[in-house]
Amino acid sequence: MSVPVSERPARLTRAAFRHIRPIATRWMDNDAYGHVNNVHYYSYFDTAVAGWLIERGGLKIDESPVIGLVVETGCTYFESVAFPDALEAGIVVAHLGRSSVRYRIGIFRAEAEQAAAQGHFVHVYVDRATQRPVEIPGELRAALSELA
Repeated sequence: MSVPVSERPARLTRAAFRHIRPIATRWMDNDAYGHVNNVHYYSYFDTAVAGWLIERGGLKIDESPVIGLVVETGCTYFESVAFPDALEAGIVVAHLGRSSVRYRIGIFRAEAEQAAAQGHFVHVYVDRATQRPVEIPGELRAALSELA
């Protein structure tokens, strides 16, 4: 029995995102094939979201009683990028729930209109001490709403 291949998502443009922020490639990002290895795209996603949350969402990594844990992530690749390419990450909130948020993220070459790669990243917000899901705090929810 064969398993059907999932449909490839449409390639997104910058217009699909509410916020664009720079992402620096590093020499170590390149693999033996001369392009950024797939694992680094997940790091770019994490860096883009964490940077935005610190700047706009009031996240204090050392002190916040509520933290976001990554529970799901995925990526579709359309074209290779490589160090020393200047990249930018587009971020939009695709779904804002009671205790979770799903981000859609695009990785663009600087000035490129279409994403070189795109994917999603899901945070579930938990109490730092108990690690149990909690409602997204009001200040953070308001900031995330700006990305929706």
